[in-house]
Amino acid sequence: MIVGLGLAQPLTIRHDEGTTVVPKEPQRVVVMDEEALGWLTALGVTDRIVGLGSAYLTPADISGGRIKPEVLQKGFLARAKLNNPIYVGSWLEPSLETILTLKPDLIVRLTWKGNQNYDKLSRIAPTIGYVEGGEGFWQKGLRDLGRIFGRSADAERVIAQVRATNRANAARLRAAGVFEKYPKVVVVAPFAGGSNWVYTAVRLIPDLRELGFKDGFTPKEVTLGVGAQISDEALLSLDRQTLVVVFPPGGKYNGAEAFYASPVGQKLKEQSILYLPEDYSPYSGPLVSIRNSNELTRMILEKIQRER
Repeated sequence: MIVGLGLAQPLTIRHDEGTTVVPKEPQRVVVMDEEALGWLTALGVTDRIVGLGSAYLTPADISGGRIKPEVLQKGFLARAKLNNPIYVGSWLEPSLETILTLKPDLIVRLTWKGNQNYDKLSRIAPTIGYVEGGEGFWQKGLRDLGRIFGRSADAERVIAQVRATNRANAARLRAAGVFEKYPKVVVVAPFAGGSNWVYTAVRLIPDLRELGFKDGFTPKEVTLGVGAQISDEALLSLDRQTLVVVFPPGGKYNGAEAFYASPVGQKLKEQSILYLPEDYSPYSGPLVSIRNSNELTRMILEKIQRER
């Protein structure tokens, strides 16, 4: 129990799904996805999480309604240092009954056009949501949660750390002459089943832009402000000065192996790198951006060295 918690004035938070009055220093939080989990992890308040939603977890990862301890020791979940949360379903199909039994005092989620259940979740507890394709969306989410948890200084410190990491790594890439060979970049996400997408916002591509790369492909239309499906013909038209970062989705959605076995993947192999997210990782967020920046810089420098 936090001393004086009962006297703390609630906060009014304007977020992408409305305006919500939330308690200050909530003690029982449900996060509906890995993005929200990443923000609370960056702020050091994951001990408040009583329920976790995910589309990556499978029935084999759950026992008695809880995520198995060995699963909590893998990938990004291990970094989060969770305290035995209840699984509350996927992003698209949350178990409202389970969430209700948890008696949360705050629900946090990622959202997008057409996403459902905001009204139902809000009847259970104050709910705040952030549109993934929105400019600076994770920074806004992190800052709002910093206010809610009394961690605003921590939020600003983490945001500054992302900027500093990208500046330092951009300098390393320039010094190595990377942009003389690969001034442009495209992020290709191969999904299981054969469809390929390019990301134009939020997912990995902003970090590559911060590192100094220009866009190597711009689709005519973008879906949900995140990216667009790309044809084999468009992929084959990429010039040799475009670095192709193959960034498959996690878990059962990963189609990287089939991509590289395809004629398109074979043609692009020499100008590509395969960048794998951590298991159970958010697509974006401060901790993800720092990992992206450091790991991509390392991989690109190694590639350039091999090619010389």
